[in-house]
Amino acid sequence: MNEISWQTLRNDYAEGGLVEFDLAPDPLVQLRRWLTEAHDAGLSQPNALVLATADATGAPSVRMLLLKGIEPDGLLIYTNYESRKARELAENPQCALVFPWHPLERQVRIDGEARRADAQTSDGYFASRPRGAQLGAWASPQSAVVPDRAALESAYDEASSRWPEPEPVPRPPHWGGYVVRPHVVEFWQGRPGRMHDRLRYRRTPDADTGWTIERLAP
Repeated sequence: MNEISWQTLRNDYAEGGLVEFDLAPDPLVQLRRWLTEAHDAGLSQPNALVLATADATGAPSVRMLLLKGIEPDGLLIYTNYESRKARELAENPQCALVFPWHPLERQVRIDGEARRADAQTSDGYFASRPRGAQLGAWASPQSAVVPDRAALESAYDEASSRWPEPEPVPRPPHWGGYVVRPHVVEFWQGRPGRMHDRLRYRRTPDADTGWTIERLAP
């Protein structure tokens, strides 16, 4: 196997550009546009995002999740409330998201603050999940150390026996949603010569729904 030369591995971006008058006044409206374009372009899981959190000491961690909705005040994600990410959000609700759409030479970066979604929202989404995923939410003590794969499968079988079909599976009390309310949203479009377009929305302090749009150097 030939060794890869990481120093020379690069692409020159030439798919398009992004200028200020292309943007919607609200970054969440613009995000919906780009999500739709990513979906229509045939990208696999265009709603996949990277979530970065930090604990009370500032130590960071990062993982992949799926966006499950956009509300007027933020982005909806779901997880186990006893997971590492949830524990860190409880200590420090400030977080960051990235949508990496490499085939479109685009990315969106979001800085925001997470709060738990209301129970009705979490119940509604949980009821829409496939049955296997519902049972998995009961079976998996997310982020906890487990002895082996067999222990997880045993817990799953126990959950299956507890709620046999067609009995509905209730949402676990330790599982639900978060709404990430953005403070800063940056739309990045690759350009030739590494002269990329970076347009950033920054929430204005004097108006809860107001935004300032700024261009950043690449």
